[in-house]
Amino acid sequence: METVIAFIVVFGSLVFFHELGHFIFAKRAGIMVREFAIGFGPKIIGIPKGETIYTIRLLPLGGYVRMAGEDFDTVELQPGYRVGLYIGQSGDVEKIYLNQNVNHPDVLFLETEKADLDRELFIEGYRDDGEYARYPISRQAVIVERGQEELIAPYDRQFESKPLFSRFLTILAGPVFNFILAFFIFLLLGLMQGVPTFEPTITEVQKDSPAYAAGMRDGDTVTAIEGEEITKWPQLAEYVQNHPNDTLTFVVERDGEELTMDITPNVIEEAGQQYGQIGVLYSSPIEKSPLKAVGYGAQQTWEWFVKILELLGMLVTGQFTIDALSGPVGIYKATEEVAQYGVFNLMHWAAILSINLGIMNLLPLPALDGGRLLFFGFEAIRGKPVDKQKEGIVHFIGIVLLMILMVVVTWNDIQRFFFNG
Repeated sequence: METVIAFIVVFGSLVFFHELGHFIFAKRAGIMVREFAIGFGPKIIGIPKGETIYTIRLLPLGGYVRMAGEDFDTVELQPGYRVGLYIGQSGDVEKIYLNQNVNHPDVLFLETEKADLDRELFIEGYRDDGEYARYPISRQAVIVERGQEELIAPYDRQFESKPLFSRFLTILAGPVFNFILAFFIFLLLGLMQGVPTFEPTITEVQKDSPAYAAGMRDGDTVTAIEGEEITKWPQLAEYVQNHPNDTLTFVVERDGEELTMDITPNVIEEAGQQYGQIGVLYSSPIEKSPLKAVGYGAQQTWEWFVKILELLGMLVTGQFTIDALSGPVGIYKATEEVAQYGVFNLMHWAAILSINLGIMNLLPLPALDGGRLLFFGFEAIRGKPVDKQKEGIVHFIGIVLLMILMVVVTWNDIQRFFFNG
């Protein structure tokens, strides 16, 4: 049960901040947001506030911000369609009733001949008494269908009516908010745990190791290897790992004295790769400083951003296969393992996942944010939008392919974790 809660909290937070980015910038651009949803599928909770309904849905595998004018949002009243109209004191239509009988003395019925709910905001047709009439529609008019009410969206409140740059920022904001979330998680970890200094000081030298045999001792600080200055532990570790069985000249500082020693790293083989190892253990000193915590948050966000991009590049170039990908099941199992090591490790994992989600959404693939940004690029080059029907077909195909990929990845996860022991 704890794993389920941890998964929902972690993944739900990532999705919430992603959608929050879209939501905030849509509102700033004056776009009507009809729904802010966490999850997909049937609605569990729906809280209407203003012109937006905030929902939690059954499947916690994503979310969305439904903006006016997108997809099949626009209502069209075809000639011959019979509607009920509630007209307010100003003379404007305030409610339009569809597909139902309305027993209300102030509602008149109209057989529609013409209607425009986007730009001119009017409806005209034949009343039940045979008279032809035209009525203006309020900008805050409501469509009522099967008991559900939804505001109309005048064209200037729709997504497509906004300048290209505003639409670009609205879509880009989702992934960017994932990176911002990761930064703040790392910042919080730096404030609560302290910031590792990564000084290249040896915590423990293992006996019978190449380092011990060469004279290295606990507390030595490595300042150079093969003439290259060493200032951080990751530099030392990377240099040693990249030189298995090569004799390296180390310069170390001990009690204010500078010592030189030659060490040949042992060869360690792992996953078909050879690495160097000299037999030392390391525990970074911790420093608590708000300023350093800010730097730590930025550094960790950038380093993980680069690492994930490198892994993605390896997948594209064929160094990884599709079997290396993980879907919701794989993420759930990884979250289960990480949660066992405490809340700080879970927070670190959430930050990495947030960066990964941001990068994945920026890929220039149909149905993803990156795919939509790509179409904005085409629009900027052409000077006019790509035909909406053609773009819709491309995104639909993208959704189908992504769903197929999700099924394949999920099946691989199930086999890996439940059938292969």
